[in-house]
Amino acid sequence: MDGTERQNIDNGAEEPVVRTRRVFYIPGYDPIHPRRYRELYRKEARAQAEISGYEIALQAQNGADKSGTAKSGRARRSYGWRVSSRIEGVEVRSDFSVLVWSDIVRDSMDASIVGTYLQLLRTVWVYVASGALARLVRLRKGPVIAALYPVGMLLLQAALAVLMFWGISAGWQTLLQQQLGTQSWLFVVPGWLVAAAASCVLLQWFKKQDGRFFAYYLMHDYAYSADSKGENSVALEARIAAFRAQIQVCLEANDVDEVLIVGHSSGAHVGVSVLADLIREGLPHEPPTLGFLTLGQVVPMVSFLPRAERLRADLRYLAARDEITWVDVSAPGDGCAFALCDPVSVSGVAPDNKRWPLVISAAFTQTLSPARWKSLRWRFFRLHFQYLCAFDRPGDYDYFRITAGARTLRARYNGRKPSRSRIDVAVSKYTSVAKG
Repeated sequence: MDGTERQNIDNGAEEPVVRTRRVFYIPGYDPIHPRRYRELYRKEARAQAEISGYEIALQAQNGADKSGTAKSGRARRSYGWRVSSRIEGVEVRSDFSVLVWSDIVRDSMDASIVGTYLQLLRTVWVYVASGALARLVRLRKGPVIAALYPVGMLLLQAALAVLMFWGISAGWQTLLQQQLGTQSWLFVVPGWLVAAAASCVLLQWFKKQDGRFFAYYLMHDYAYSADSKGENSVALEARIAAFRAQIQVCLEANDVDEVLIVGHSSGAHVGVSVLADLIREGLPHEPPTLGFLTLGQVVPMVSFLPRAERLRADLRYLAARDEITWVDVSAPGDGCAFALCDPVSVSGVAPDNKRWPLVISAAFTQTLSPARWKSLRWRFFRLHFQYLCAFDRPGDYDYFRITAGARTLRARYNGRKPSRSRIDVAVSKYTSVAKG
């Protein structure tokens, strides 16, 4: 491949050296502008470079990216930056694109308070009635507790609103009795109206403060897949097709040494479908090395649902492909992910010739110092993003070496054995796959 050299690294074996890389990052269910990921990368890369002793710098990219992406409607389909680094003695240039679906997320979150409570009822019904919830508990309790948290929090908020209504209306009636000696309906009804208004104000206050409670946000997240019982929405299918086309253009240009797709959280299962479609469509002759890195995945939350045939088929297909290297990184300390659960195997769709993913642990309790771990231990949502951040005791997982270093994903984890504590047995009740 043009621009690819050879170098001996660590074990003396000859392996390709990356001088140029293209990274496509797929966020999870996140309504925030993708600029946050650029700034997070800038901050954490600087911190990791100081800890690990390498050089890394970031520059913004302006306008449409070189794969032809531009603004379309309300959403710009990608948002990028460039990273220049000197890691392991090699200068590397990596161009990043965030594959944007935050507009779809925002649209799915556009629900009233009443609408959100209806979503709660539907979501609980889908996961309980389908048997998915009971089987998810058999994998990891942490993400199931995280899934139940918004249910409990929203019910608590509703209970407080009911309590406020009862307290105000009861106090009003007591006041009427004391002052007027009557509890006539003519006088009681205004008290009910005041109590109802106060309860509505309280519920609206909770919703406005959701940046602290995350109840509405998480409820919308789980409801997004539950509403269709695991089937992709029309909007998401269209976006998956757009992502595939964008990556295809990059592969056909063949002007980089590695193309790396990174899927975080819900972005992992989006990435599975993007890559499966890409390979089915046919890769160009002698394409760049193709890597797939999934971080903190929550695939079972979708693949365990009855109508997730598309996702299960993509998992089965991708697990046996030679064209890619798929590494899945998670950590038991991340209570929002299905840590060390092989997404293919637990979904019950592992083929006989299964190769991927390689499931490894980021081992937060080992790669973060005791002081750092103590400061983050109960910050569950922050820990869910730790994969994208600096480690003060880095092990063989380093996000910045992977995305900006001289080794391909394949070379970096060649010969690496999977985590011994991974869960790789079939658990899902539903294992049907899409035809064709």
